[in-house]
Amino acid sequence: MPKIEVCLSPELVHLHDLKNKIVVVVDIFRATSTMITGLANKVTSITPVAGLEACRNMKSLGYIIAGERNGQTAEGFELGNSPLSYLNNAYAGKKIAVTTTNGTLTIEKSKKDAAEVLIGAFLNLQATADYLVQQGKDVVIHCAGWKGMFNLEDSLYAGALVSVLANEFDFDCDGAIGMKALYEQNQGNLKSFLGQASHAKRLQNHNIEADIDFCLTLDKYNFVGKLEGEELVKVVLNKVG
Repeated sequence: MPKIEVCLSPELVHLHDLKNKIVVVVDIFRATSTMITGLANKVTSITPVAGLEACRNMKSLGYIIAGERNGQTAEGFELGNSPLSYLNNAYAGKKIAVTTTNGTLTIEKSKKDAAEVLIGAFLNLQATADYLVQQGKDVVIHCAGWKGMFNLEDSLYAGALVSVLANEFDFDCDGAIGMKALYEQNQGNLKSFLGQASHAKRLQNHNIEADIDFCLTLDKYNFVGKLEGEELVKVVLNKVG
């Protein structure tokens, strides 16, 4: 069987061999959740950009620019990092360039050797799992964390994905074992458990609890977000059987 492992921070990714593996980048609060929501609401594509200035420059190329630092909209950007901004097809047909504190940097660090880069969210957990089973390749779940440090929400997503895939993948990675156990212990009460998370508290200080609730919605969308070239696009799964 293929193998699955968990990288708990971008600062640790050099310890993982990404070559020929599918990397699932996750930044639950809020970058990857927002990207999935944008794609679900008919955004044409989303281009992740590591730096603020590089992202600002995309505006002259016809992109809507979205920028977030430390949980707030960066100066001079049309959008921040809220999934709710994209609901009701608000930016349908638009191309988005986005830079965030943690998520876009993690995508950048995943691109070099990976066979594919996906973006993970609770919003499309089952679809991502189904896609990974279909592909049959080894998987690394790459948690964005917070400025290089471990965080709870991304690691719990990793545990959720490992839990869903436990019968289809082998794992002997301590991160995968530990996060699977932590998720399974708390899966019936994720919102309350993650209310303790440091980044959830940062977001609560900005009065965006609705974003937190939305990001913890399970399986709202049935597609995969995949990096093709420099753009994230929506990939609908082939039905099996």
